[in-house]
Amino acid sequence: MAAQKLPIYQDTNMTQNKAITFDIKRKIPNTLARSGTISTPHGDIQTPAYIGAATAATMKTLTNAEINALGAQSILSNTYHLMLRPGADLLEKAGGIHKFMNYDKPMYTDSGGFQVFSLGMAYKKGLDATSHTTKGSSENAVMSAEQLTKVNKEGVWFKSHLNGDKIFMTPEYSMELQHQIAADIHMAFDELTSPLSGREQIKSALDTTHAWAERSLRRHVALNAEHTEKGDKLQALFGVVQGAREEDFRRESAGFLGGLTLEDGEQFDGFGIGGTFQPEELPDVLTWINETLPENKPRHLLGMGAQPADLFLGVEFGCDTFDCVAPTRQARNGAIFTYDGRINITNKKFEDDFTPIDADCDCYTCQNHTKSYVRHLFKANEVTGMVLASIHNERFVVKTVEDIRQKLNDSDSAFWAYKRDFLVRYYGKERAQDFLYTSPEAFH
Repeated sequence: MAAQKLPIYQDTNMTQNKAITFDIKRKIPNTLARSGTISTPHGDIQTPAYIGAATAATMKTLTNAEINALGAQSILSNTYHLMLRPGADLLEKAGGIHKFMNYDKPMYTDSGGFQVFSLGMAYKKGLDATSHTTKGSSENAVMSAEQLTKVNKEGVWFKSHLNGDKIFMTPEYSMELQHQIAADIHMAFDELTSPLSGREQIKSALDTTHAWAERSLRRHVALNAEHTEKGDKLQALFGVVQGAREEDFRRESAGFLGGLTLEDGEQFDGFGIGGTFQPEELPDVLTWINETLPENKPRHLLGMGAQPADLFLGVEFGCDTFDCVAPTRQARNGAIFTYDGRINITNKKFEDDFTPIDADCDCYTCQNHTKSYVRHLFKANEVTGMVLASIHNERFVVKTVEDIRQKLNDSDSAFWAYKRDFLVRYYGKERAQDFLYTSPEAFH
């Protein structure tokens, strides 16, 4: 079936309701790149920005003071995990997640939609959301008796991975949980499936995602009305674009969510982009989506930032914010980013290396400790090693996006030059060519 012709949206530079606003500051011609400001009840986010992953109301191994010292403007927590512990009722009793964890900057929550996939089709199969024909078998993209979810049109049955309790998550319940958690920006409940599943199954999941998006928006609007009556702060909701690697599905999803308007005129405040990809796939997929979405609302690339190329490509092709668990996850395993590429700090060659992890890094770890010391901590199974590695990796990613934003605001040529120089240094000249794409100064 031919792709649906979708509307072109005009830029009004502001979201419709007052839960958040989004002002675009600067654009790079002939790209989708832009900088701007997302204003929330807990402060502003200068975009593009990296949003730290704080899945269970903590960025693993780091305190709030350390998170703030890294320069992180915002963090994202996960509704499914918080629902299981400590529980949304407890978070509401505490006065919301900001008061519970004593964090005073903007916060996002994911809906639990990713767990529909990770605890469902992908459970115990080594199947991830980036798998395609060269990295996984379509034979694994099927339901199994071992999985911990069961999806129907009404919602999803989850079997808790902690104690086996069964929980039925609907779009309405996801919204209720997220409003109890009370972050500034939420994600609509969606169904993510494997790109190995085939078009029929991907389309079925997409239709479910769209039906759930409307139900999520309706319940969200009703809950915000209750907040207004009580004098509480409004909360924002992003619709989540799905459709795997299929252009017609991605454009259909972006068009549906971007145009979804309730009878009272309420719309989504912004959009999440679901489904994760290899970096080389981002230009096409993000172009399909971000050419179609309304230009005047923020776009969050869910779960991307595992390597620097993700960040540059995300910005160039129209995303404003990103989150990813990879920087701290990799750090806890001794994999550390440097401007000259990623290293494994446990390698023997670092045993008597008394230089910083990266001489160009301004983080606490690099200013105070050596590779030799951090390696010793890992070899001795000291948790401080994971802390120091996490501080460095998170600062590396935050600072990279800070620099991207600064160069974007300075001039077009400054952005292209920074992108080229960074990627060539990090990946090497040959590998960097895979990520330069539309840069007019690629290797000139």
